[in-house]
Amino acid sequence: MRTLEEAALEAATCTRCRLAGGRTQVVYGVGNPNADLMFIGEGPGYHEDQQGEPFVGAAGQLLNKMLADIGLAREDVYISNVVLCRPPGNRDPMADEIEACTPWLTERISIIQPRLIVTLGNFATKHFLNTSVGITRLRGQKHACHGRTLIPTFHPAAILRGGGEGSRQYEELRQDFGVIRSTLDELARAAAAGQPIGEEEQMELF
Repeated sequence: MRTLEEAALEAATCTRCRLAGGRTQVVYGVGNPNADLMFIGEGPGYHEDQQGEPFVGAAGQLLNKMLADIGLAREDVYISNVVLCRPPGNRDPMADEIEACTPWLTERISIIQPRLIVTLGNFATKHFLNTSVGITRLRGQKHACHGRTLIPTFHPAAILRGGGEGSRQYEELRQDFGVIRSTLDELARAAAAGQPIGEEEQMELF
């Protein structure tokens, strides 16, 4: 299996869907290539498209703060999105765009082998869980997903739009990150007891 660097190099010239025509650059992902925790959002926004890194700007700062509150930094986790290129006007990605980009996401997960995936926002959550249930009902709950644990929570940008610090959603996001921390600890104990993810399940991601 190739490395993240090798995969990112190929992805940088991807033209599998129409989003390639409007991007500044591909936003592949950032963080620890051996992370136990992987965050997946929807797609790059303006600042991400300009800088080539997911979750920068105010939303990224909020994500960094939530990580720090549970004793983690960006360098400890891996952060990515369902699609690699910014949709025009930050619209939702279309079905064929997601289909074209899914092999890149599958490969990232296969290389990193995270024990815990956290989906940020409605879009990524519905994509992974194949559900129409909204994030407000699903947030903070643990789900089994292709041999891994998945926890949905709010997208940081939605928190900022909804009032930011002091809002109800902000406090719920903090609660969800507490669940993320305790779940990571549980998974670490399971790994220490010799309960790895099965190889077959590792590869069957979608």
